[in-house]
Amino acid sequence: MNDVLQQLGEVLESRKQASADSSYVASLHAKGLNKILEKVGEEATEAILAAKDAERSGDSRELICETADLWFHSLVMLSHLNVSHEAVLDELARRFGLSGLEEKAGRNKG
Repeated sequence: MNDVLQQLGEVLESRKQASADSSYVASLHAKGLNKILEKVGEEATEAILAAKDAERSGDSRELICETADLWFHSLVMLSHLNVSHEAVLDELARRFGLSGLEEKAGRNKG
């Protein structure tokens, strides 16, 4: 799984320098952070709706596709801000062994 993230991270990074006419990701970078955030929000909404549909139907295929879109656009956002996916994975790893309540309390102290 991390190999997929590594490969995707490399592709996303290379697209930052590409012509906006040459790739979807390059066009997002050219349009700027607000456009990227708009896409993240749109994909989050679509994932939520797909989850509701999956609960009713028992079919999670659309949920998987929409979650992939959300993750992808979140990775574009991170790339645009020069934040690596590894930083997010490191944060998730740091949280192992903490209860959710402990982790949340730790965030609220700062």
